[in-house]
Amino acid sequence: MSESYAEKMLNAIESGQLEEAKKAFAWALREDDDEILFNLAEQLYALGFLHQAQRTYLKLLQRYPAEDELRTALAEIAIDEGNNDEALAYLAQIKPDSPAYLQSLLVAADLYQTEEQFEVTEEKLQAAYQLAPTEPAVLFALGEYYYATGLFTPAIQYYFALIQAGVAEFARVDIAGRLGMAYAQSGKFDQALGYLKQVAPGYLTSDIRFQTGLTELNLGDLKAAIVTLKELIEDDDQYASAYPALAQAYLQENHVSQALKVAQEGLGVDEYNEQLFALAGDLAGRLGETTLVEKYLTKAHELDPDNLAITLKLSNYYLSQNDHEANLAVLTIVNKAAVDPQVEWNLAQSYQALEKFDAAAQAYENARPTYWENLTFLKQLLGFYQENGDQALLLDTLEHALTLAPDDPELTELEAQYQAF
Repeated sequence: MSESYAEKMLNAIESGQLEEAKKAFAWALREDDDEILFNLAEQLYALGFLHQAQRTYLKLLQRYPAEDELRTALAEIAIDEGNNDEALAYLAQIKPDSPAYLQSLLVAADLYQTEEQFEVTEEKLQAAYQLAPTEPAVLFALGEYYYATGLFTPAIQYYFALIQAGVAEFARVDIAGRLGMAYAQSGKFDQALGYLKQVAPGYLTSDIRFQTGLTELNLGDLKAAIVTLKELIEDDDQYASAYPALAQAYLQENHVSQALKVAQEGLGVDEYNEQLFALAGDLAGRLGETTLVEKYLTKAHELDPDNLAITLKLSNYYLSQNDHEANLAVLTIVNKAAVDPQVEWNLAQSYQALEKFDAAAQAYENARPTYWENLTFLKQLLGFYQENGDQALLLDTLEHALTLAPDDPELTELEAQYQAF
């Protein structure tokens, strides 16, 4: 049997002879039979030759105007090319009694999802589900839609239905992997790990391996998490998210030096990750590496000056070093944007140390409602009132503090001191 022009075209594409492919394509449209052309259109679409696939489908649609399957194919090409109005025009021609109507609903859902019209997307997918509740393409489309929009509980429902139907893979996606990821994102780590461990080797992506390690970490299986994450980094050392997770696993195992080393390696991969800099700062602090603490926390703050948690870490470091000018420089900017009780407490301590008593009094007053039951705060406040000479507020605060800790030696000594007057 002689080679068709479609086969000549595909062979020419494979060998990089695009001019020959162009000539063979022209002859294929003229000479090859319709079944060959339909198969050619599918292969061209899969190879990314959208214009040629479109021409082929249009040629077939001229011959078979009642074949709505051709319209759904043309709509998919139009979506890929960003011609959504054209795609809608094709889909509008497909009526509910058409054999291609189910596919047209799925294509329409894809279109509306690209336009972020999520309510319409869901409506189309649920309509498809009503028509064919056991159809794998429908179940997969619903699972992918809910997964992509962060609605993991309904996504689990449809992925699980695929597993029950014996569908292990669809559209080059491992369903056990998707199900495991969805369970993990829902916080159901036991179920997640069971499915993540079932992923076929050919689908064991870095994302799947990372989620497996993270799930083991969340389940407290630190040794397994360390093995999984170390192996991931060995195979894909540019997977930045693995480093903080591995550092956390080492930290929970009390291997702080190893945790810091991993965090530092991660910074070599992702030098703009403020959370990793903050983690490295925390780890350095546990090891007493004060120079590194300041270096890492300062960098984290520079990368994200609006991150209050990082700002407070840096502030706490400056307080521990009695660097009150630096602390005020960091916190006064934050304080203008939004009052936070921890910021106010930290400000109060530095204002007091620098003998800016009016500012300290205001900051303590701002923090007081939040920390009125915090003994550490109350003791610092008592010290401020002693230094500031405000005996009435001191006695009021002392009385309250003694209700919280009546046997505290510092408080009872202070009480005795004032009772002596």
